[in-house]
Amino acid sequence: MTKKQRAAAIVRALEIEYPEAICSLEHVEPYRLLIAVRLAAQCTDARVNKVTPILFGKYPTLEALAGADVADVTEIVRPCGLGNTKARDIVEMCALLITRHGGVVPDEMEELLKLPGVGRKTANLILGDVYGKPSVVCDTHCIRITNLMGLSTSKNALIVERQLREILEPEKSNDFCHRLVLHGRAVCKARNPDCPVCCAKDLCDAGKKIER
Repeated sequence: MTKKQRAAAIVRALEIEYPEAICSLEHVEPYRLLIAVRLAAQCTDARVNKVTPILFGKYPTLEALAGADVADVTEIVRPCGLGNTKARDIVEMCALLITRHGGVVPDEMEELLKLPGVGRKTANLILGDVYGKPSVVCDTHCIRITNLMGLSTSKNALIVERQLREILEPEKSNDFCHRLVLHGRAVCKARNPDCPVCCAKDLCDAGKKIER
């Protein structure tokens, strides 16, 4: 079995186990997803989902956030950590979306990366979830689990992204990354992976080492 064939088999196993591959960050508009992802850096999605309703309740539009007081936004997003940095990025990001992009979140990697606080992980998530483009979101779950499975060989996000793009079916890649998050929380936990119950244990390098 080639690496591409094994990757396809793992994708199918995860599709059966987690039929709904959705982003765990709650949002109703693209710019709000962009903000939620920024807040999620070094913070849990669950906490972000508690903070964003407060933030968007006070600043319900892109224009409102673009004109917001950074200090006020900092107080709201402080529970997500790095409050001042994230608040500054959010306000500047919203302003740039209006002045440079007419209030529309860009659909190109290069333009997304020019926005404050946006890296490849965030850009890939927007391209995949908002615009339906093939993307590989290399978060900690993706890097750790694909390393264990033998689908990637690096801790560097960009290298892992390139390696996965070579073996994943483009139209499956975005949902695959979402399913890895679900799998990482439910089964393939960082401190205590439950390999015996893993749906992909017979396809995974780590799973094959389990004593039968």
